[in-house]
Amino acid sequence: MEFDFLSPVDDEIIQFVKGLSSQHLGSKVAFHTDKDFPDIDQIKIAIVGVLENRGAVGYVDDEVNLNPIRKELYGLYPGNWQSSIADLGDIIPGNSLEDTFFALQKVAARLIRKGIIPIVIGGSQDLTYPLYRAYDNQEQMVNLVSIDNKFDLGKQEDGISANSYLSKIILDEPNNLFNYSNVGFQTYFNSQEEIDLIEKLYFDAYRLGEMSNNIELAEPVFRDADIVSLDLNSVKSSYSGNFITFNPNGFDGKEICSLARYAGISDKVSSFGVFNHNSTREESALIAQIVWYFIEGVNYRSNEYPFGTRENFLKYIVPLESEELVFYKSNKTGRWWIEINFFASQHNKLKKNTLLPCSHEEYLIACNQEIPERWWKAQRKNSI
Repeated sequence: MEFDFLSPVDDEIIQFVKGLSSQHLGSKVAFHTDKDFPDIDQIKIAIVGVLENRGAVGYVDDEVNLNPIRKELYGLYPGNWQSSIADLGDIIPGNSLEDTFFALQKVAARLIRKGIIPIVIGGSQDLTYPLYRAYDNQEQMVNLVSIDNKFDLGKQEDGISANSYLSKIILDEPNNLFNYSNVGFQTYFNSQEEIDLIEKLYFDAYRLGEMSNNIELAEPVFRDADIVSLDLNSVKSSYSGNFITFNPNGFDGKEICSLARYAGISDKVSSFGVFNHNSTREESALIAQIVWYFIEGVNYRSNEYPFGTRENFLKYIVPLESEELVFYKSNKTGRWWIEINFFASQHNKLKKNTLLPCSHEEYLIACNQEIPERWWKAQRKNSI
């Protein structure tokens, strides 16, 4: 059984939670203990630790300790949440890195099939690869969003690591990846060759400065994501407390929590991972608040996806010189979508007619007789 790969939550955490008040988050979570395993039919969100960091860049044989993160998280107070939460414990590193990948893939796939959102706390970011492979039997194309200062392409001959997992996702069969979006890349950490490749594949990449100037630009990106992978190195060290791999620039604490909330609010996001941390006290507090904001977002989903009917949307038709663009605006949330026609698409897991999340600004761009870049890239993917 898939959950046999999970070891119980450390007794130190169980005793810590027992000392909390009934109002703390920890008192409202079901835990995998030596004597009990949560009823997965009764939960919506599952926290899964993965104590694996052999894929980390500059790897040293240090154990991953998630107890400080759990203490910080369970010591917080929840919002007015309805979604039930369980901590399923940890995946212990296997004899090889591939063994750990196999375990995470099986656990995540089972949860996703049950409609449960796994929050995976690593470990190194190459764990994104088995999280992606968990969708192999879902009969769908997958959209991956990475909050990261690098694209993590690397070289195929170097094998998989936290800095090269994306290459394996792009190249390995079965290829279920439809779109990759990077939020917060920093140009000086990425070669021009990598930047050109992202553009050539019609993937989306948003620079740190662009996002920091207007964090709301990220909302449509997450609205179309299935997997969100967050690299703690995308946060500036003065906010994360990570002075081991020092980064003077990056998202601040408020921005990274806003991004986590956007990921949670997305009706489509079905898995979320936080990776590449060093378990310092400062980082643990930040990770706990990132996870808190993601859960907060999940509890405020509008349930507008998948689209059963469009009667609750206003339809806007924008005639251009060579195209006729169709936009929809939700009467409920005020959010925007643009219609994409995948005629004669080789992506047989995609619907022939679908709505792509967009912003009001992109509608205004179309009104000025310009084709929005997001629409153009989606159409170009159709012709590859």
